[in-house]
Amino acid sequence: MPLALAGGRKSVAECTSFDQNDKDDDKVEFSIHNACSMPVDCSIKWRVVCAPDAKSRKATHPKSLKLQVTNGSTTAAEASASVCGDDSWTIDSIHWSCEPNKD
Repeated sequence: MPLALAGGRKSVAECTSFDQNDKDDDKVEFSIHNACSMPVDCSIKWRVVCAPDAKSRKATHPKSLKLQVTNGSTTAAEASASVCGDDSWTIDSIHWSCEPNKD
């Protein structure tokens, strides 16, 4: 749920954006761009699923991180599937949100 900024200006949801790109063989880069006029605190949650098609070996690893993104910048972080070793993997259930920085 986006928070409205003081004075009826646009919400944080209107001035932040999320992107993801595959990196290497076992990583995905998440990035959040902040076009707001103030810094924002963001969180990203996802799951790494190892061996998603193998019923006996399938393992789910929930992950999360928090980022502070200054105004007018982009901050990136990586999600790694290295926990899966040589098994196949997928990253799913990706959710992100931002709110005005409280500092």
